[in-house]
Amino acid sequence: MRFDILTLFPQMFAPFLENGVTRRAFASGQVEVHLWNPRDFAEGNYRRVDDRPFGGGPGMVMLADPLQRCLDAAQQSRAQALPEEEAVPVVLFSPIGHTLHHGAVAQWAQGSGAILLCGRYEGIDQRFIDANVTHQISLGDFVLSGGELAALVLLDAITRLQPGVLNDAGSFQQDSFNPALDGLLDCPHYTRPEVWQGHSVPAPLLSGHHAHIERWRREQSLRLTAQQRPQLLQQARRQGRLTAQDEAFLRTLPAAPDDSDIAGH
Repeated sequence: MRFDILTLFPQMFAPFLENGVTRRAFASGQVEVHLWNPRDFAEGNYRRVDDRPFGGGPGMVMLADPLQRCLDAAQQSRAQALPEEEAVPVVLFSPIGHTLHHGAVAQWAQGSGAILLCGRYEGIDQRFIDANVTHQISLGDFVLSGGELAALVLLDAITRLQPGVLNDAGSFQQDSFNPALDGLLDCPHYTRPEVWQGHSVPAPLLSGHHAHIERWRREQSLRLTAQQRPQLLQQARRQGRLTAQDEAFLRTLPAAPDDSDIAGH
């Protein structure tokens, strides 16, 4: 798996690639990361990569030409290294993109990688986007100062799903949103000591009874999802993922206030 990242700030990626549980995937080459700076492909003494927008307005717009030369170089490098690879996705992080979620991450994790385009300033010349970008991804309804943080988020989410990256091969299957949890939120977790500042670990976790522990975890997952992300619970119900026992437990929970109730207070 290989990711080519077009960024004006390649130095932002070094700490991520060298630290954390995912670092071994990068160090071993299981996940290759190649950084490309569009400024290296700009012309003139100042190697300019942006200019004022047509029509006026604040900010600057990234120039198409340096980006195109940078992208061409990245694509040629991939073609030489991965001659069997089909057309590689070119991903732009953008507010108009599809919001990233676990299902999409899992699909990307099955592929051979992508070229990630990190925008800056007010944006990128639309003509370059129209000519080259195949996918647009958003992290949510907010704006970052550049695409680098979004690229790091996607890279981390994909890399941790690769075989052998996590210490426990089954760890990610217990993540929130994972199909193994029926798309629900994960349950709370506890470790030593058994009592901390007067607060004890829930008794079922200390019982040694595996069936009771699993049922407690399932109910906590249901409770948290009902309280914090009820739309996930509705989705699981539509997909037939909730058992009769799940539904019986959910009926014991207090009804969550709807948005109109919250807005009225």
